[in-house]
Amino acid sequence: QVQLVESGGGLVQAGGSLTLSCSASGIIFSKASMAWYRQAPGKQRERVAFIGPSDTTSYANSVKGRFTITKNNPENTLHLQMNSLKPEDTAAYYCNTFPPDDSWGQGTQVTVSS
Repeated sequence: QVQLVESGGGLVQAGGSLTLSCSASGIIFSKASMAWYRQAPGKQRERVAFIGPSDTTSYANSVKGRFTITKNNPENTLHLQMNSLKPEDTAAYYCNTFPPDDSWGQGTQVTVSS
């Protein structure tokens, strides 16, 4: 059974940085494609960053150049370094496989003030 626990969110001013972390179980990280997703109030959940089994990455255009996704296979952890944060990055952030498993974690809230 997949279990995901996100952490690292918080309140930050525009232009600031945060690093999100995800601890996963029930997933073989070395073979999995993983992603960070976010959901803002009143909006659909969207994928913002992807990392494949060979560490190939891709990003949503809205975060490209500002966010960096990494993973640690032995520790089964996923990270999202977020720089130059904007108010429009405010959302609950979730990690999951790609495509996503039915089991989602509780997410971690990121709030960016202007």
